[in-house]
Amino acid sequence: MVKSTLAAAISVWLVLTSAHCHPERFSEHLSLKSLRDGRVATRFSFKTVVQDAVPRAPDSLADEDDAQHYTLFPLSLGQILRSYAVTEMHLTLNSGRWDYTRWGYPEEAGVATGAELWAWMGDSETVSLDERWKGLRNALAGLFCASLGSLDERRTTSPSHSFKPEGHLPKYSQPHRLRHATLPSENVCTENLTPFLKLLPCKSSSGIASLLNPHKLFDADWHGMAIHVTWDKNEGVVVELSFQAVFDSVRTNFFRKRDWSFEHLFGRKIVQHCTAAVASVIEVDLPVDVAYSISPEPSSALNGIAKYDVSAFSGGLDVSLKWPGEEAFAYPLHPPTQPLTDFTITRVLTGPTQSRGQLSISITNNLPDEATVLYVETMPWFVQFYLHTMRLTVDRRQRDDLLSSLSYTLPIAHGRPTLFEPRLRLPPNSTVALTMEVVKSFLQYTEHPPDAQRGWDLPPAVLVPLRTTRPSNSTTPNVSTTSDATPLTQSLGHRQPNLQRIYTRNLLVDLATPDFSMPYNVIIMSSTLIALAFGMLFNLLTRKFVLVNVAPRVVAAEAVSK
Repeated sequence: MVKSTLAAAISVWLVLTSAHCHPERFSEHLSLKSLRDGRVATRFSFKTVVQDAVPRAPDSLADEDDAQHYTLFPLSLGQILRSYAVTEMHLTLNSGRWDYTRWGYPEEAGVATGAELWAWMGDSETVSLDERWKGLRNALAGLFCASLGSLDERRTTSPSHSFKPEGHLPKYSQPHRLRHATLPSENVCTENLTPFLKLLPCKSSSGIASLLNPHKLFDADWHGMAIHVTWDKNEGVVVELSFQAVFDSVRTNFFRKRDWSFEHLFGRKIVQHCTAAVASVIEVDLPVDVAYSISPEPSSALNGIAKYDVSAFSGGLDVSLKWPGEEAFAYPLHPPTQPLTDFTITRVLTGPTQSRGQLSISITNNLPDEATVLYVETMPWFVQFYLHTMRLTVDRRQRDDLLSSLSYTLPIAHGRPTLFEPRLRLPPNSTVALTMEVVKSFLQYTEHPPDAQRGWDLPPAVLVPLRTTRPSNSTTPNVSTTSDATPLTQSLGHRQPNLQRIYTRNLLVDLATPDFSMPYNVIIMSSTLIALAFGMLFNLLTRKFVLVNVAPRVVAAEAVSK
């Protein structure tokens, strides 16, 4: 018995030592920023790096995969990535609407309402890319308890120029291809946060993750979680789990002040740091041109940012920021005079009937220089564009020269959505209006959702700034520059995508909907008539009718009464 146990232990040790293991590194980061409307924007970031690791090659899917042994890297997520040979993946689940006009740019670009999933995968002759894409979204749906299985071919597109890789792509025999899908009706809830926390080395028992209190997070004005998987040829495979939330500290303050603390925002404080983290840092943006007090004393303060090293506070950490000379906070009634973003975009869908309408997009360039942007519109197949009616105007003057290129994918009924991806030039300090007629298809009564009278949610459009054209005497920096090289930033906790994306609001379209109450009325009326007819016929067939002589009884009754 002892020999068999010893032999088994030795065999397990040989397997573990012979497996190709890579060193791993885990770090966590929390940033807090006070907004001008009294709210507090927070972002949790948990980054795990498997050094010198490479994604699985798609051509090796027919062979058995090598054994994977992780210490800090989430095994369940790693198995999904290896099973479908995913090079890069981005998944976001958001609830609410990010207000660019009052909050500016988010630290993480993916703030689309609902679920958004996009991935770069190498093509393969062994297993088709579409089959792997289907398996990926179904596996993620099971892992995060979300309805990602609904991101089927009716919602999947492959944009040509937007959603560039945020990491490096290995060189395979087959090229990499993009798959992108959105589900605007999906929201994030506790069912998604629980598996999210299970992917962390210390879970929510210690470290910065202990502040992720669902009772407080889901009470925020806006909240969302994200999972990013990238590959850096100089670093390895990088997985970053993040959670963003915007809290209204004034609403929950008894004195209507914007003072906040960890106990106030999250209902908790950090008791102990996560021993698995090589770095655990908290950054607080300090107010400008106003008196404030912050406690405890930060580990360092530079360029208006106070930093805390969680491992240095053995007795726990509860950061608080106060404005001593301020009474009840007064909400600003108007957006800031100086726009917080370089571009502003609005989108509406109008129309007098349920079969036709007009899509109107308004894009404002707040820069003093001409800019080039990509506008990405993904519409379900039942909303179709009339491209010949597209008009571009600036100050009510038609400007067809502003359209430099156009990528358009026709929809297929019940099979593929519309992809509209024009490249636009925006004059400085101007607003470009794009209008286009649309037609709304008729659906079969079985295709309508249970709440058919509410309408259909349409996914948000995306504005991707590319570059600005600066005059020779201008000193305004570029918005962003497109480049074939897409290095992954190595700064702690901060992801800086090569292209900053701006999302519009979701739209609600009203399609021609049958009166679903009529079937119930018909069923009720028909059931009543059938019940009456059946009852009468049943009585006639089952009852026996006989003549009853009641005269003797009446006489006898009269005699008794006398």
